[in-house]
Amino acid sequence: MKKSRSYVLMLIWFVVLLSFFTACGAPPKEENTAENESQRNGGLIDEISRRGVLKVGMSTFVPWAMNDKNGQLIGFEIDVAKRLAKDLGVDVEFVPTKWSGIIPALLTGKFDVIIGGMGIRPERSLKVNFTIPYDYSGMAIVANKETAPGYGSLEEFDNPDVTVVARIGTTAADAAKKYMPNANIKLFDDEAQALQELKTGRAHAMVASAPLPAFQAIENSDTLYLPIPGTFTREPIGFAIRKREADALNVFNSWIRVVDSEGWLAERKAYWFESRDWQSALE
Repeated sequence: MKKSRSYVLMLIWFVVLLSFFTACGAPPKEENTAENESQRNGGLIDEISRRGVLKVGMSTFVPWAMNDKNGQLIGFEIDVAKRLAKDLGVDVEFVPTKWSGIIPALLTGKFDVIIGGMGIRPERSLKVNFTIPYDYSGMAIVANKETAPGYGSLEEFDNPDVTVVARIGTTAADAAKKYMPNANIKLFDDEAQALQELKTGRAHAMVASAPLPAFQAIENSDTLYLPIPGTFTREPIGFAIRKREADALNVFNSWIRVVDSEGWLAERKAYWFESRDWQSALE
């Protein structure tokens, strides 16, 4: 009887220990994220090739991406994405997304890549991987002639009585806070709202990526002006993709090097940023 009881107890302990070590050695359950789904399917490039479509996340910034008079997307980033898709042998699908939520949308798989004038920033690199720069941008400031007459330096705008507007979630918003920390910074979902605030005199200045401030000063010369010529920052611009996509990162980097060496990127940049030949397409 005692032997039988001992045998049962030993068997129970064996089962308990086996269950414990099995649980400890089992691989953790993989979350069903877009990143893991891509890895299971052979990587992002294979997934794009099978689908036959490159899905591009973007947001409207003049002249990076904008709607023409027929409702079609045009702009520097649109040209870049179309050329990339063509060279990959696939179609392109644009997914307009609010800038403040564009990285979360990428991470949840709403699109494959962000091609939208996104500055390469350390805090962003914690969430996404960036390609090598395919462009460089900078922040510029445009001011209202009535509310900020004769201002000629950032220091003059760095005042609690001054209102500076920018687009939420952008490097322009970061630059406004960094260089004018004492000003009243108001942020908006899109640049059209921020610009309207400036034009109507409810703000003194607007910070945005060049060349938008210069374009606005030209188009609205009766009310707006550039207090500081050119830009007051310089930042590299890259594609953003999900983490652990080494193959896609290599493909995109190689593509950027090729079209840059061809002079194609410089030619497209000159067209969209140094001319107004495309203006008629918007009217």
